[in-house]
Amino acid sequence: MLAAVVVTVAGLIALLSFKTHTNGSERSVAAPASVPPLLAGEHALTGAAVATVYGPVQVRVVERSRTIVAVNILRHPAETTMDIQIGQFAFPRLVGETLAAQSARIDSVSGATYTSHGYIASLQSALDKQG
Repeated sequence: MLAAVVVTVAGLIALLSFKTHTNGSERSVAAPASVPPLLAGEHALTGAAVATVYGPVQVRVVERSRTIVAVNILRHPAETTMDIQIGQFAFPRLVGETLAAQSARIDSVSGATYTSHGYIASLQSALDKQG
């Protein structure tokens, strides 16, 4: 009986001390220190900042002769260490797939579903500006 009470109290303490993500208006968002300058013949298309449950994701697509040559991550969730680790894992894969596909028709990264969906939606909104 005493063991059950101790385990219950310990569980409640752990549950009450658990920090969840905050609402969208209070989220930390990382931005790159600097966005590389455009080279001759390149132009940039900035996508919408897409809200995800962990914070906004926004990309900038760089094109040369209607070919995607780079994707810069302008905003991404950075409230927790896990947010940052997910971004470090997912964004290089998403950018690589974008460069290979030359479109927003790419797969999500497993384990980074929300971030992937935000990236893909921002990417598509940038590409929609091509005209």
